[in-house]
Parts: sequence; structure tokens; C-alpha cells
Amino acid sequence: MKNKDIRIVFSRDANEQYLELNEVVGLEIKNGVETSFHQSLLRAIDRVKELLRSNPFVGKQVHKRLIPKQYIQKYGVDNVWRIELPNRWRLLYSIYGDEIKIVNFIIDFCDHKKYDKVFGYK
Repeated sequence: MKNKDIRIVFSRDANEQYLELNEVVGLEIKNGVETSFHQSLLRAIDRVKELLRSNPFVGKQVHKRLIPKQYIQKYGVDNVWRIELPNRWRLLYSIYGDEIKIVNFIIDFCDHKKYDKVFGYK
């Protein structure tokens, strides 16, 4: 990992969700809201991005047999990692790279209900 460029890349869906979250937080701040779930979630995601820059393997790896087929088909990933966020939300990412760089590909961040649905839990 030494001397490798570590990048954080969002999937299109995760990026849209992240931009929407930023917009909601901006409106809240503009309207004088100092504390909210959205602000807490955005801060947590930004902290995770910094953690991933210092250690791409900071999350908990999902067993290969549990990786949702939709992630494999849509993104071509063969590994998925998860990090806990506030209020039982999860951030899901994959790691790939070469001799020069490591890329943390953020697939999704979701609440527990969506997480259970994606992973087939009841």
C-alpha cells in the first residue's frame, strides 16, 4: 500500500444519492437547521472517505457467497466491504487496483431496510 495512489470513486447511483444528500444538508443549513439526521449521515460518509484514503481495508469484508448478484452484474465486483454508518445505515464498497493505485469504489449507502433487501435478509 505504500506509495500507492488511493482513490475514492462513487458509482453513478451512489454519487447521485450523495449529491442529493449534500443538497438537502445545504438547504437545512440555509434554513437554520443545525443538527439533523442528514447532516450526521453526510459527516459520517465524509469521514469514511477519509478513512478509506488512509486504509482502503478499514471495513468488514462481505463473504463472497453473500455478495448480491445485482452488484456483481451491475458493477462487475468480486469483493464487497461494508462500513457501519449512523442510524443503522451501511456504506458498501469494493476494492480494486494495480501496482500504482488502489481504488475504493463506493457502490451504495443505504438504510438497514434496503440493506436487508439487497442482501436477501428477512
